[in-house]
Amino acid sequence: MTGSGQKIGKIDTGIFNSFLQHRLGASDTSVIVPPRTGIDAGVISLGNGEVLIVAEDPIFAIPGQPLEMFGWYTVHIGASDVAVMGVAPRYMTYSLLLPPDTPDEDLKTIVNSIHTAASELGIAIVGGHTGYYPGFAAPTIGGVTVFAIAKEDSYVTPAGAKPGNVVILTKGPAIETAGILSVLREKDLLVNHEPGLVKRAQALCSQMSVVRDALTAMSAGGVTGMHDATEGGVIGGLFEIADASGVGMDIDESRFVYPPEVRMVCEHFGIDPIRSIAEGSLLITAQEEYSDAILTSLAAHDIVGSVIGTVTSNPVRRMIRRLDGSIIPLEVPAQDPFWPVFFESVS
Repeated sequence: MTGSGQKIGKIDTGIFNSFLQHRLGASDTSVIVPPRTGIDAGVISLGNGEVLIVAEDPIFAIPGQPLEMFGWYTVHIGASDVAVMGVAPRYMTYSLLLPPDTPDEDLKTIVNSIHTAASELGIAIVGGHTGYYPGFAAPTIGGVTVFAIAKEDSYVTPAGAKPGNVVILTKGPAIETAGILSVLREKDLLVNHEPGLVKRAQALCSQMSVVRDALTAMSAGGVTGMHDATEGGVIGGLFEIADASGVGMDIDESRFVYPPEVRMVCEHFGIDPIRSIAEGSLLITAQEEYSDAILTSLAAHDIVGSVIGTVTSNPVRRMIRRLDGSIIPLEVPAQDPFWPVFFESVS
């Protein structure tokens, strides 16, 4: 917890809904999808049957990782929030804020890696800000904003889930949690675990993107909604989809893909994997008849996935059956268990 007693991470849903959501500047009828809990990007009508899709994120450097990964995260985490709308990201801006003593080579490494990752995804960098400022202990992206232009009938939102849809999860839970903590706490993990398993956990850092997942699923057809399971993990992401769509869900944890390296890291630190930050884990709702096509298309791109449950018509029942057989409600965790371990690891 922080000194003020607030949780670590995103603000509470209650504060967002009661305060922030009512302070969004001027009202504009061209805003089709405004900021909402669980919605990854905004949508603005451009007229002539086209829309602008836009999302923003901050990005922090992870101690112990090369700066090239920081640049890669900058692009992929921002791009993921547009890709989950079913549209390929096309433009981006970013603000790079650096400690005054940052070596020139570090600046060049970060900028080059952002350029390379953006080029690989077909994203043009169209603006931003770069500068040196006291108060920053490490390179920080104050904000990366990613844009796309699409036909008004070509995108989806997490509010599109319909009763009878299947729910698909790619890669499994806690991808980001396992990847980052295995880098920060490598020595601790190696005391009790095989080096190969720890290395596989660290390799999950390169899977902290859902751009390919989302665009691949969308191309297979039948997708009604997608959501990037970030803070609050898979259980929080499922609740946000259900809440945004006004539907119920029946989910079964035993149907999850569960990489052994995820189990290893989460068990070591006493973290519940379904509640912990999971950038790289994509939640998809889709028409049932398309589920095999979606999973086959994902597999063709070396992305594992599984059907983990169904969307129901009863919004009062939003439940998940845990591995031990207990049934609990879907919810946004009061505190993502990743953050306390993360800040303990970097203090």
